[in-house]
Amino acid sequence: MTNATTIRIAAASGVLAVALGAFGAHGLRDLLAQNGTAAIWEKAVFYHFIHTVMLFVLAQRRPLKAISWWCFLGGIVVFSGSLYLLAVTNLRWLGAITPVGGASFIAGWICLFVSAAKYDQPDKS
Repeated sequence: MTNATTIRIAAASGVLAVALGAFGAHGLRDLLAQNGTAAIWEKAVFYHFIHTVMLFVLAQRRPLKAISWWCFLGGIVVFSGSLYLLAVTNLRWLGAITPVGGASFIAGWICLFVSAAKYDQPDKS
């Protein structure tokens, strides 16, 4: 995948995060209040935004940190996606899926941690 494609996907994720945040605050306000799930929606948007920024940051890197990038994208889809669905449907079993997305986020951060080891090598100049 090219850096341009990863940047476009990150940008689309950012648009979606803003739109879903606004939709939750305005269009779904009554439903989320009725379900008592406004905080769940907000948590989904928060993690969506943070990891969208990371998608964008990683997309700027050469070479692309592809494993972390894909882990963060998968985490957005599974973690935030399951919370969005839970918030609007109030189907509590969807919460059982959410940790899979959280594990994907954690894996992405661990991959970045491990990849930093190459920067510990002494400069040979």
